[in-house]
Amino acid sequence: MKAIIKKVGNRILENLYRIPLLSNPADLAYQAAMAKHVDALPILSTTDLTLVETLKAEGIVVTSLASLSILSTPQMLEAAQSLMLDIPKSISGNKNEFIIHATSEQMMEHLEIFLWGLQQRLLNVIETYLGLPVAYHGSYFRRDIANQVQQKSRLWHLDKEDRKVLKIIVYLNEVNDDGGPFQYIPQSFSAKIARSLRYNYGYIQDKTMQQVISPLNWKSCTGPSGTVIIADTANIFHRGKIPIYSDRFTIFFDYTSRTPKHPFYCQSSLNQNNLLIIAPKLSENQRRCIFWR
Repeated sequence: MKAIIKKVGNRILENLYRIPLLSNPADLAYQAAMAKHVDALPILSTTDLTLVETLKAEGIVVTSLASLSILSTPQMLEAAQSLMLDIPKSISGNKNEFIIHATSEQMMEHLEIFLWGLQQRLLNVIETYLGLPVAYHGSYFRRDIANQVQQKSRLWHLDKEDRKVLKIIVYLNEVNDDGGPFQYIPQSFSAKIARSLRYNYGYIQDKTMQQVISPLNWKSCTGPSGTVIIADTANIFHRGKIPIYSDRFTIFFDYTSRTPKHPFYCQSSLNQNNLLIIAPKLSENQRRCIFWR
């Protein structure tokens, strides 16, 4: 019941934020904040600047852990491979579910995963793309079950937490077109689709999406273990394709600005007590990223 009340409350707040009297000043404040922050943006290497420019142009970059060369990647992968063995193979009691998440207790036991998402080089890239200081919403270790459930994130949608929502997705096993790849529609089409469908968030069935854009324009991100997808999921329509023959293991790292458009939809993967336990391990900037509220 609490979940239903919260969902209804969030929807009411979301609709209030659309009233011009509220939304117009908020948009102006957002633009002003970005303009003010320009001189404070970090200096990037040529490689990382190219990554940001690609993100701005296309809304997505597909790369690899090897190419990113984040220093703590070996420790993160070791923790992830250990955790893979502890994730159940099936969901009991609910035929409509399709994801098994690692528990917060499991994530605290494998902190290298959460901490990887706070590496300063990654934060610099994300801040430059967002144009504002970063809010880190944590890491989600997930096993997507090979079943026929097509609901929620397996349907086309845009994320609504902020004007830009950046997700880093790491494949932990090989993902081909039948393995449940991340699918997206290019940014050049997504804005037109939203206008055409008068999109008001929520999920879109294939048959509806096919009416406005050919499936030939649906792109699948396939690749071996270690493939990394960096995507602005607020600005490209996306979904997780149903895995057919085998489960898909991934880690999602989620980021927005610290002044998100819809803050009531922003949640941390770990609770406040857990974050306080982690805090002494972090730099001042990293702490600001997790305690952004």
